Amino acid sequence: MTIYRYKENPLITPIDVPPLHEGFEVIGAFNAGVAKYKNETILLLRVAERPVSKDSQVIKAPVYDCQTEKIVIHRFNRSDKTYDFEDPRMIRSKDKMDGFSFLTSLSYIRIARSQDGHTFTIDDQAFLYPSNRYQTYGVEDARCTQIGDDYYINFSSVSEMGVCDSLVVTKDFVTYQDKGNIFAPENKDVLLFPEKINGKYYALHRPSLKSIGNYDIWIASSPDIEAWGNHHHLLGVRPEKWDSGRIGGGLVPIKTAKGWLEIYHGATAEHRYCMGAVLLDIDDPTIVLARTETPIMEPEEDYEKKGFFGDVVFGCGGILEGDTLIMYYGVADTSMAGCEIKISDILAQLEAESNR
Repeated sequence: MTIYRYKENPLITPIDVPPLHEGFEVIGAFNAGVAKYKNETILLLRVAERPVSKDSQVIKAPVYDCQTEKIVIHRFNRSDKTYDFEDPRMIRSKDKMDGFSFLTSLSYIRIARSQDGHTFTIDDQAFLYPSNRYQTYGVEDARCTQIGDDYYINFSSVSEMGVCDSLVVTKDFVTYQDKGNIFAPENKDVLLFPEKINGKYYALHRPSLKSIGNYDIWIASSPDIEAWGNHHHLLGVRPEKWDSGRIGGGLVPIKTAKGWLEIYHGATAEHRYCMGAVLLDIDDPTIVLARTETPIMEPEEDYEKKGFFGDVVFGCGGILEGDTLIMYYGVADTSMAGCEIKISDILAQLEAESNR
Protein backbone atom coordinates (compact mmCIF):
# COMPACT_ATOMS: atom_id res chain seq x y z
CA MET A 1 0.00 0.00 0.00
CA THR A 2 1.46 3.34 -1.07
CA ILE A 3 0.72 6.15 1.37
CA TYR A 4 1.88 9.71 0.83
CA ARG A 5 2.32 11.30 4.25
CA TYR A 6 2.40 15.09 4.09
CA LYS A 7 5.90 16.47 4.48
CA GLU A 8 4.54 19.11 6.88
CA ASN A 9 3.38 16.43 9.34
CA PRO A 10 2.38 16.78 12.05
CA LEU A 11 0.06 19.49 10.71
CA ILE A 12 -1.26 20.62 14.11
CA THR A 13 0.39 20.02 17.47
CA PRO A 14 -0.59 21.08 21.01
CA ILE A 15 1.83 24.00 20.86
CA ASP A 16 -0.20 25.44 17.97
CA VAL A 17 -3.35 25.70 20.10
CA PRO A 18 -3.54 28.32 22.87
CA PRO A 19 -5.49 27.04 25.90
CA LEU A 20 -8.98 28.39 26.57
CA HIS A 21 -8.60 28.14 30.34
CA GLU A 22 -6.23 30.17 32.48
CA GLY A 23 -3.73 27.96 34.28
CA PHE A 24 -4.23 25.08 31.81
CA GLU A 25 -1.99 23.58 29.15
CA VAL A 26 -2.99 21.93 25.87
CA ILE A 27 -1.74 18.34 25.78
CA GLY A 28 -3.59 17.14 22.70
CA ALA A 29 -5.01 18.46 19.42
CA PHE A 30 -6.04 15.31 17.62
CA ASN A 31 -8.75 12.90 16.33
CA ALA A 32 -10.52 15.53 14.23
CA GLY A 33 -13.68 15.11 12.22
CA VAL A 34 -13.28 16.44 8.67
CA ALA A 35 -15.45 18.47 6.29
CA LYS A 36 -15.13 20.40 3.08
CA TYR A 37 -17.05 23.67 3.46
CA LYS A 38 -17.02 26.15 0.56
CA ASN A 39 -13.31 26.65 -0.14
CA GLU A 40 -12.09 25.50 3.27
CA THR A 41 -10.93 22.24 4.76
CA ILE A 42 -12.45 22.06 8.24
CA LEU A 43 -10.93 19.98 11.03
CA LEU A 44 -13.12 19.52 14.12
CA LEU A 45 -10.22 19.12 16.52
CA ARG A 46 -10.47 17.37 19.82
CA VAL A 47 -8.50 19.68 22.08
CA ALA A 48 -7.50 18.24 25.47
CA GLU A 49 -6.49 20.68 28.19
CA ARG A 50 -5.31 19.91 31.70
CA PRO A 51 -4.66 22.15 34.70
CA VAL A 52 -0.97 22.76 35.31
CA SER A 53 0.30 21.21 38.54
CA LYS A 54 3.44 22.71 40.06
CA ASP A 55 3.76 19.75 42.42
CA SER A 56 4.69 16.51 40.65
CA GLN A 57 2.95 14.52 43.39
CA VAL A 58 -0.38 16.27 42.82
CA ILE A 59 -2.65 15.30 39.92
CA LYS A 60 -5.53 17.58 39.05
CA ALA A 61 -8.82 16.51 37.44
CA PRO A 62 -11.02 19.16 35.77
CA VAL A 63 -14.81 18.72 35.79
CA TYR A 64 -17.47 20.92 34.21
CA ASP A 65 -20.09 22.07 36.73
CA CYS A 66 -23.49 22.39 35.05
CA GLN A 67 -24.87 24.63 37.79
CA THR A 68 -22.15 27.27 37.75
CA GLU A 69 -21.09 26.63 34.12
CA LYS A 70 -17.49 26.68 35.32
CA ILE A 71 -14.64 24.19 35.69
CA VAL A 72 -14.07 22.65 39.12
CA ILE A 73 -10.63 21.18 39.77
CA HIS A 74 -10.25 18.10 41.99
CA ARG A 75 -6.82 17.32 43.44
CA PHE A 76 -5.31 13.89 44.12
CA ASN A 77 -1.98 12.89 45.66
CA ARG A 78 0.03 10.14 44.00
CA SER A 79 0.77 8.64 47.42
CA ASP A 80 -2.94 7.94 48.00
CA LYS A 81 -3.23 4.15 47.76
CA THR A 82 -6.98 4.41 47.17
CA TYR A 83 -6.45 5.33 43.52
CA ASP A 84 -4.71 3.93 40.46
CA PHE A 85 -2.66 6.54 38.56
CA GLU A 86 -1.00 4.18 36.06
CA ASP A 87 -2.95 5.48 33.05
CA PRO A 88 -1.96 9.16 32.61
CA ARG A 89 -5.40 9.86 31.12
CA MET A 90 -7.40 8.67 34.14
CA ILE A 91 -7.63 8.46 37.90
CA ARG A 92 -9.36 5.24 38.92
CA SER A 93 -10.55 3.92 42.24
CA LYS A 94 -8.87 0.63 43.15
CA ASP A 95 -12.19 -0.55 44.54
CA LYS A 96 -13.70 -2.24 41.49
CA MET A 97 -17.15 -2.15 43.07
CA ASP A 98 -16.86 1.61 43.42
CA GLY A 99 -16.35 2.35 39.71
CA PHE A 100 -15.21 5.87 40.62
CA SER A 101 -12.95 7.61 38.09
CA PHE A 102 -11.89 11.02 36.81
CA LEU A 103 -10.13 12.23 33.67
CA THR A 104 -6.93 14.23 33.99
CA SER A 105 -7.89 16.55 31.12
CA LEU A 106 -11.02 18.15 29.71
CA SER A 107 -11.69 17.86 25.96
CA TYR A 108 -13.78 20.04 23.69
CA ILE A 109 -14.13 20.55 19.92
CA ARG A 110 -12.33 23.47 18.25
CA ILE A 111 -12.23 24.24 14.54
CA ALA A 112 -9.05 24.41 12.44
CA ARG A 113 -9.42 25.92 8.96
CA SER A 114 -7.26 25.67 5.84
CA GLN A 115 -7.32 26.94 2.27
CA ASP A 116 -4.77 24.42 0.99
CA GLY A 117 -5.35 21.43 3.29
CA HIS A 118 -1.83 21.66 4.70
CA THR A 119 -1.59 24.92 6.68
CA PHE A 120 -4.25 25.50 9.33
CA THR A 121 -5.39 28.37 11.52
CA ILE A 122 -7.17 27.62 14.81
CA ASP A 123 -10.38 29.38 15.86
CA ASP A 124 -10.02 31.40 19.05
CA GLN A 125 -13.03 29.82 20.74
CA ALA A 126 -14.50 26.34 21.09
CA PHE A 127 -17.12 25.19 18.60
CA LEU A 128 -18.53 22.46 20.89
CA TYR A 129 -17.97 22.82 24.63
CA PRO A 130 -19.44 20.87 27.58
CA SER A 131 -22.94 22.15 28.29
CA ASN A 132 -24.92 19.48 30.13
CA ARG A 133 -24.68 16.67 32.68
CA TYR A 134 -23.66 14.13 30.05
CA GLN A 135 -20.56 16.20 29.19
CA THR A 136 -19.05 17.02 32.59
CA TYR A 137 -15.80 15.24 31.65
CA GLY A 138 -15.72 16.73 28.15
CA VAL A 139 -16.65 16.06 24.52
CA GLU A 140 -14.36 14.05 22.25
CA ASP A 141 -13.59 12.62 18.81
CA ALA A 142 -16.07 14.26 16.44
CA ARG A 143 -17.11 12.77 13.10
CA CYS A 144 -18.80 14.83 10.40
CA THR A 145 -21.18 13.57 7.69
CA GLN A 146 -22.53 15.87 4.99
CA ILE A 147 -26.06 15.10 3.78
CA GLY A 148 -27.29 17.73 1.34
CA ASP A 149 -26.50 21.17 2.77
CA ASP A 150 -26.43 19.89 6.34
CA TYR A 151 -23.37 18.73 8.25
CA TYR A 152 -24.18 16.17 10.94
CA ILE A 153 -21.54 16.20 13.66
CA ASN A 154 -21.62 13.39 16.20
CA PHE A 155 -19.19 13.07 19.08
CA SER A 156 -18.56 11.33 22.39
CA SER A 157 -20.07 12.99 25.48
CA VAL A 158 -18.25 11.90 28.63
CA SER A 159 -19.40 12.06 32.25
CA GLU A 160 -19.42 9.96 35.41
CA MET A 161 -22.43 8.19 33.83
CA GLY A 162 -20.27 6.91 30.97
CA VAL A 163 -19.67 7.70 27.30
CA CYS A 164 -22.63 8.30 25.00
CA ASP A 165 -22.83 9.63 21.44
CA SER A 166 -24.37 13.04 20.80
CA LEU A 167 -25.38 14.86 17.61
CA VAL A 168 -25.53 18.44 16.38
CA VAL A 169 -26.38 19.73 12.90
CA THR A 170 -24.84 22.81 11.26
CA LYS A 171 -24.94 24.51 7.89
CA ASP A 172 -22.13 27.02 8.47
CA PHE A 173 -19.84 25.75 11.28
CA VAL A 174 -20.81 28.83 13.30
CA THR A 175 -24.22 27.92 14.72
CA TYR A 176 -25.76 24.49 15.20
CA GLN A 177 -28.90 22.67 16.30
CA ASP A 178 -28.45 20.27 19.21
CA LYS A 179 -30.14 16.89 18.63
CA GLY A 180 -29.14 15.42 21.99
CA ASN A 181 -27.86 11.90 22.64
CA ILE A 182 -28.44 9.35 19.89
CA PHE A 183 -26.64 6.34 21.43
CA ALA A 184 -26.64 5.59 25.16
CA PRO A 185 -23.56 4.61 27.21
CA GLU A 186 -21.30 2.83 26.72
CA ASN A 187 -20.91 3.64 23.03
CA LYS A 188 -18.30 5.29 20.84
CA ASP A 189 -17.07 5.62 17.25
CA VAL A 190 -20.46 6.35 15.73
CA LEU A 191 -20.45 7.01 11.96
CA LEU A 192 -23.41 8.13 9.87
CA PHE A 193 -23.65 6.97 6.25
CA PRO A 194 -23.81 9.96 3.86
CA GLU A 195 -27.13 9.01 2.23
CA LYS A 196 -30.25 6.94 2.77
CA ILE A 197 -30.12 3.28 1.73
CA ASN A 198 -33.49 1.84 0.69
CA GLY A 199 -35.27 4.60 2.57
CA LYS A 200 -33.29 4.27 5.83
CA TYR A 201 -30.35 6.05 7.43
CA TYR A 202 -27.56 3.79 8.69
CA ALA A 203 -24.88 4.20 11.35
CA LEU A 204 -21.92 2.21 12.58
CA HIS A 205 -21.37 2.18 16.34
CA ARG A 206 -19.14 0.48 18.89
CA PRO A 207 -20.73 -0.63 22.18
CA SER A 208 -18.05 -0.73 24.88
CA LEU A 209 -19.22 -3.67 26.94
CA LYS A 210 -18.26 -4.02 30.60
CA SER A 211 -19.54 -7.57 31.04
CA ILE A 212 -19.58 -10.23 28.30
CA GLY A 213 -18.42 -9.51 24.75
CA ASN A 214 -15.74 -7.63 22.86
CA TYR A 215 -15.14 -4.13 21.50
CA ASP A 216 -16.79 -4.85 18.14
CA ILE A 217 -18.51 -2.78 15.44
CA TRP A 218 -22.30 -2.87 15.17
CA ILE A 219 -24.67 -1.33 12.62
CA ALA A 220 -28.10 0.24 13.16
CA SER A 221 -30.76 1.96 11.07
CA SER A 222 -33.07 4.93 11.58
CA PRO A 223 -35.97 6.67 9.84
CA ASP A 224 -34.84 10.15 10.96
CA ILE A 225 -31.17 10.03 12.18
CA GLU A 226 -32.30 10.58 15.78
CA ALA A 227 -33.99 7.29 16.77
CA TRP A 228 -31.86 4.19 16.12
CA GLY A 229 -32.81 0.51 16.16
CA ASN A 230 -32.54 -2.80 14.27
CA HIS A 231 -29.03 -3.33 15.63
CA HIS A 232 -26.80 -5.98 14.05
CA HIS A 233 -23.32 -7.16 14.96
CA LEU A 234 -21.19 -6.31 11.93
CA LEU A 235 -17.49 -6.89 12.63
CA GLY A 236 -15.57 -8.53 15.45
CA VAL A 237 -12.05 -8.41 16.82
CA ARG A 238 -9.71 -11.12 15.53
CA PRO A 239 -7.42 -13.03 17.92
CA GLU A 240 -3.68 -12.68 17.32
CA LYS A 241 -4.13 -10.07 14.58
CA TRP A 242 -3.49 -6.33 14.46
CA ASP A 243 -7.15 -5.72 15.46
CA SER A 244 -7.32 -8.29 18.27
CA GLY A 245 -7.95 -5.87 21.15
CA ARG A 246 -10.64 -3.53 19.88
CA ILE A 247 -12.07 -2.09 16.68
CA GLY A 248 -14.14 0.97 15.86
CA GLY A 249 -15.33 3.10 12.97
CA GLY A 250 -12.89 5.62 11.55
CA LEU A 251 -13.92 7.58 8.46
CA VAL A 252 -17.43 8.22 7.19
CA PRO A 253 -18.26 5.30 4.83
CA ILE A 254 -17.30 5.97 1.20
CA LYS A 255 -19.59 4.89 -1.64
CA THR A 256 -17.73 3.01 -4.39
CA ALA A 257 -18.79 0.92 -7.38
CA LYS A 258 -17.93 -2.23 -5.39
CA GLY A 259 -19.72 -1.30 -2.17
CA TRP A 260 -19.47 0.89 0.91
CA LEU A 261 -15.82 1.25 1.89
CA GLU A 262 -15.22 1.79 5.59
CA ILE A 263 -11.77 2.72 6.91
CA TYR A 264 -11.76 1.56 10.52
CA HIS A 265 -9.27 1.47 13.38
CA GLY A 266 -8.08 -1.60 15.19
CA ALA A 267 -5.82 -2.05 18.20
CA THR A 268 -3.99 -4.82 19.97
CA ALA A 269 -4.24 -5.50 23.69
CA GLU A 270 -1.06 -3.42 23.99
CA HIS A 271 -2.92 -0.42 22.46
CA ARG A 272 -1.08 -0.25 19.12
CA TYR A 273 -3.58 1.40 16.77
CA CYS A 274 -3.64 0.81 13.00
CA MET A 275 -6.13 1.47 10.20
CA GLY A 276 -7.81 -1.24 8.15
CA ALA A 277 -10.65 -1.49 5.63
CA VAL A 278 -13.92 -3.36 5.20
CA LEU A 279 -16.27 -3.46 2.20
CA LEU A 280 -20.03 -3.54 2.81
CA ASP A 281 -22.84 -4.37 0.38
CA ILE A 282 -24.08 -1.25 -1.44
CA ASP A 283 -27.78 -2.09 -0.94
CA ASP A 284 -27.53 -3.83 2.43
CA PRO A 285 -24.59 -2.54 4.53
CA THR A 286 -25.23 -5.19 7.17
CA ILE A 287 -23.49 -7.61 4.75
CA VAL A 288 -19.67 -7.74 4.88
CA LEU A 289 -18.14 -8.47 1.47
CA ALA A 290 -14.43 -8.27 2.30
CA ARG A 291 -12.05 -7.22 5.08
CA THR A 292 -8.33 -6.53 5.09
CA GLU A 293 -6.20 -9.18 6.76
CA THR A 294 -3.33 -6.73 7.23
CA PRO A 295 -3.52 -3.00 8.03
CA ILE A 296 -3.63 -0.41 5.27
CA MET A 297 -1.75 1.96 7.59
CA GLU A 298 0.46 1.41 10.63
CA PRO A 299 2.34 3.78 12.97
CA GLU A 300 5.77 4.19 11.39
CA GLU A 301 6.91 7.80 11.71
CA ASP A 302 8.28 9.23 14.96
CA TYR A 303 5.26 11.54 15.35
CA GLU A 304 3.01 8.45 15.10
CA LYS A 305 5.06 6.34 17.49
CA LYS A 306 5.92 8.89 20.19
CA GLY A 307 3.52 11.14 22.07
CA PHE A 308 1.06 11.24 24.94
CA PHE A 309 -0.01 7.70 24.00
CA GLY A 310 2.39 6.26 21.41
CA ASP A 311 1.99 3.86 18.48
CA VAL A 312 -1.32 5.32 17.32
CA VAL A 313 -2.71 6.27 13.91
CA PHE A 314 -6.40 7.13 14.28
CA GLY A 315 -8.36 8.38 11.27
CA CYS A 316 -11.62 10.26 11.91
CA GLY A 317 -12.30 11.84 8.53
CA GLY A 318 -11.26 12.40 4.95
CA ILE A 319 -11.96 14.22 1.71
CA LEU A 320 -12.36 12.38 -1.57
CA GLU A 321 -10.86 13.87 -4.74
CA GLY A 322 -11.41 11.42 -7.57
CA ASP A 323 -9.55 8.24 -6.68
CA THR A 324 -7.52 9.98 -3.99
CA LEU A 325 -8.56 9.87 -0.35
CA ILE A 326 -7.10 12.74 1.68
CA MET A 327 -7.17 11.37 5.20
CA TYR A 328 -6.57 13.43 8.30
CA TYR A 329 -5.67 11.35 11.31
CA GLY A 330 -4.68 11.63 14.95
CA VAL A 331 -1.17 10.57 15.88
CA ALA A 332 -0.03 9.28 19.28
CA ASP A 333 -3.09 10.84 20.97
CA THR A 334 -1.25 14.14 20.59
CA SER A 335 -1.36 15.79 17.15
CA MET A 336 -2.95 15.80 13.68
CA ALA A 337 -1.37 14.57 10.47
CA GLY A 338 -2.45 14.19 6.85
CA CYS A 339 -1.87 11.67 4.09
CA GLU A 340 -3.14 10.57 0.69
CA ILE A 341 -4.17 7.04 -0.28
CA LYS A 342 -5.68 5.71 -3.50
CA ILE A 343 -9.15 4.19 -3.11
CA SER A 344 -8.29 1.77 -5.92
CA ASP A 345 -5.28 0.54 -3.93
CA ILE A 346 -7.43 -0.15 -0.87
CA LEU A 347 -10.01 -2.00 -2.97
CA ALA A 348 -7.23 -4.00 -4.64
CA GLN A 349 -5.86 -5.04 -1.25
CA LEU A 350 -9.34 -6.06 -0.11
CA GLU A 351 -9.81 -8.16 -3.25
CA ALA A 352 -6.35 -9.75 -3.13
CA GLU A 353 -6.59 -10.72 0.52
CA SER A 354 -10.14 -12.06 0.23
CA ASN A 355 -9.03 -14.34 -2.65
CA ARG A 356 -6.17 -15.95 -0.73
